[in-house]
Amino acid sequence: MPTYQAQVFVTLRPSVLDPAGTAVKSALEHMGHDNISQVRIGKLIELSVTALDEGSARSQLNSITDQLLANPVIENYEIRLIPVKELTAH
Repeated sequence: MPTYQAQVFVTLRPSVLDPAGTAVKSALEHMGHDNISQVRIGKLIELSVTALDEGSARSQLNSITDQLLANPVIENYEIRLIPVKELTAH
């Protein structure tokens, strides 16, 4: 079965206030970076998953993300899958 390197990007929905992003933006302004107009904070989760195919891996990761990694009420997420080529012994 193929293995995939998965990256799950979780971000707050645009309608949700981001106090951490506001704090970082304020700190950047105090450091003289007044050309930054918006800061939003998110998280990246990396996983390796073995599945029958990419569709199965994506389905499992959607379920995992909805149940544990993200709060679907206030967060959006994006899943990226990268096939990992298995090394064969010679």
